[in-house]
Amino acid sequence: MAKAGGKEPRHPKEPVVRAAFARVLVELRKEAKMKQGKVAEGSGYEEKYIGYLEHRKHTPTLTAMIQISKALNVPPTKMLEKVLDLMPRFAHLENSGTGGQASESR
Repeated sequence: MAKAGGKEPRHPKEPVVRAAFARVLVELRKEAKMKQGKVAEGSGYEEKYIGYLEHRKHTPTLTAMIQISKALNVPPTKMLEKVLDLMPRFAHLENSGTGGQASESR
């Protein structure tokens, strides 16, 4: 079982959400012709955190999603809709209770 603040997902869907959000974040950032630092500045987060989100190392909070979408000049609902639309593409990443490893044994 994952401890609070640990590396293992707290919910089986977290890897799916992380992957879909990362894809959407990169896509919207590039469309806006913004660097990670500019998104960080506009959202109030550190550039390192934006990088972690883009590399699937963190699951964004609702607050982060709202602030980042605002920094990208995109309605939060549009960002969320894009994430939800992409989630089925990453369903294979869903944690099946194997300690954070999708479909792999340790």
